[in-house]
Amino acid sequence: MDNNNVALITKLVLEAVEKQKSSDEGGFVVPIGVSARHIHLTQEHVEALFGKGYQLTKKKELMGGQFASNETVTIVGLKLRAIENVRILGPVRKKSQVEISATDAIRLGVKAPIRESGNVAGSAAVAVVGPKGAIYLNEGCIIAKRHIHMAPKDAMAAGVHDGDIVSVKADNERGTIFNHVQIRVDDSFTLEMHIDTDEANAAKIATGDTVTIIK
Repeated sequence: MDNNNVALITKLVLEAVEKQKSSDEGGFVVPIGVSARHIHLTQEHVEALFGKGYQLTKKKELMGGQFASNETVTIVGLKLRAIENVRILGPVRKKSQVEISATDAIRLGVKAPIRESGNVAGSAAVAVVGPKGAIYLNEGCIIAKRHIHMAPKDAMAAGVHDGDIVSVKADNERGTIFNHVQIRVDDSFTLEMHIDTDEANAAKIATGDTVTIIK
């Protein structure tokens, strides 16, 4: 056997060993999507902010049938501190919800809890101002719990189920491990882990980077 063949076989064996090692360690790779502050609104609240009969207009398609709209609003905290140009995500929901980072919460002067999207009971109050009016939410302002969106085939490959809590590792110069990451599985989802801007900046991670699920 010549040296070229030996080198090729050695390379293939080493790659196979590394792949098996990664698999044994639960090394399922997931791309990152950094989620900036945004808001979900009911149709009633859309009309209160933009005018009667107003419909959100689509700027960019997102996973799960959602979209980033062209419309933005200003959110105002209890101490009248404001953040402008907060993007509305559509389509409209049954309950309005504002998702911010911990830094945003400090800036607004609100005590926003870390919650799964949709779990807003007892969360922070916030005002929302649009071009045609304003609304006040007694609850609905949260810091989104870090999570991974998966289609069923991805969940099967990763060996996880909807609602599972896992840890993930980012192998960059910060070497960050994120604990308490919730798995969310749905046919409409594209594989992606969502973290907010605070988490991304602290770990020096950007959209498109990858992390590995560790078991």
